[in-house]
Amino acid sequence: MTEDRIDRRLAAIFAGDIAGYSRLMSIDEEGTLRQLKGHRKELVDPKISEHRGRVVKTTGDGMLVEFVSVVDAVRCAVDIQRGMAERNADVPADRRIEFRVGINVGDIISDANDIYGDGVNVAARLEALAEPGGILVSRTVHDQVRDKLSFGFEDLGEQTVKNIARPIGVHRVSIAETSMTAVKAGTTAAKTDLLSAIRPSIAVLPFANMSGDPEQDYFADGISEDIITGLSKLRWFFVIARNSSFAYKGKAVDVRRAARELGVRYVLEGSVRKGGNRVRITTQLIDAETGNHIWADRYDGELTDVFALQDEITKKVVAAIEPRLLEAEGLRSQSRSPEELGAWDRVIRANSLFWRLTKNETEHAIEMLQRAVERYPEYAPAHSLLAFALLISGYMGSRLTEPQLKQAAAHAARAAELDDSDPSAHLALGFAASNPHRSGGIPSCALP
Repeated sequence: MTEDRIDRRLAAIFAGDIAGYSRLMSIDEEGTLRQLKGHRKELVDPKISEHRGRVVKTTGDGMLVEFVSVVDAVRCAVDIQRGMAERNADVPADRRIEFRVGINVGDIISDANDIYGDGVNVAARLEALAEPGGILVSRTVHDQVRDKLSFGFEDLGEQTVKNIARPIGVHRVSIAETSMTAVKAGTTAAKTDLLSAIRPSIAVLPFANMSGDPEQDYFADGISEDIITGLSKLRWFFVIARNSSFAYKGKAVDVRRAARELGVRYVLEGSVRKGGNRVRITTQLIDAETGNHIWADRYDGELTDVFALQDEITKKVVAAIEPRLLEAEGLRSQSRSPEELGAWDRVIRANSLFWRLTKNETEHAIEMLQRAVERYPEYAPAHSLLAFALLISGYMGSRLTEPQLKQAAAHAARAAELDDSDPSAHLALGFAASNPHRSGGIPSCALP
């Protein structure tokens, strides 16, 4: 007896859904449906047809589309997100319909009117990670289209997602053209704002050699490279690779323009000045969206041991930058409605509330983190901070209960399972294992 042949083929898969759909429906069910039908009829469906896509299925808030060409899939996604940004320009933030899109290319199984397989599952996981108005693609997609399209890409590293055995290399697509003359600066800035990263990104521009001595270029470059390496170890932030940021070496740089071209939220720039055997390094951290200076400092040292001096300055700069960035991100997240917040924003807002260490704000932080792990079950930082907040909450007016301890331990274990290198997960696991509910105070290791 001959087995039925399974229909397999290679395809580019576009998975999309609407951010905050349930909230929008609860506010205005008929109006939301009317808006959605208008977007589909006037923008989404025509763009899919234009780029030779096939809508496999739609749900209330999402769709699955198949493309023969991965280039067409990415172009279609960018056209749709650009169009939605324009259509939402005059719509209040809490009434906007904004799509999240994930794109993958891989082997799929076709069965009747549906498609299955890892190629589809990965696209769906990427869509879940994307921010409202954003597009995330797999590394396979990026490698196939990066030299064929004029869009920028930001490497977000590898992400571990539900039901996918291996980590997925993820890239964020920038809606802005990489050729800045092709896009008006104001429009680009507005659209770039819609593409908030899963975590905020920072670029370290090459430090300027102000000594008038070309021999000192190596020292300025070494400082820049060491700071890039140091910042890349911070789990909260994405750091643009050296090869990208060093494209600005020796050029007069408009920081806000460089940030748009690199697709980053923050820029660190600096200079090196040498006099005799002494050197002075100045640094400043800039919020590229506003142009405001977040932090600036200078460092002086002797050039008796160049490498020791570079190490010392790098440690001081990285140690100074991290709390400033976390503070800036906490303030930024407060200006956004809860439904607009992605995984990172939810965690950073909860983190800001939690470390005030008051009973009410700790409870509020826990509520936010519980919603975060429900919405983003594969996001390790949400689990680890929730575990730690639950453990500490037991000391906000009462003792830690056994149910709190068990819940905290479960979230800590899940965080460690998702990301074994997450230090907060292991701290929470250790705290839970030490049976802290039997003690009468907060362990010193729990304090910032």
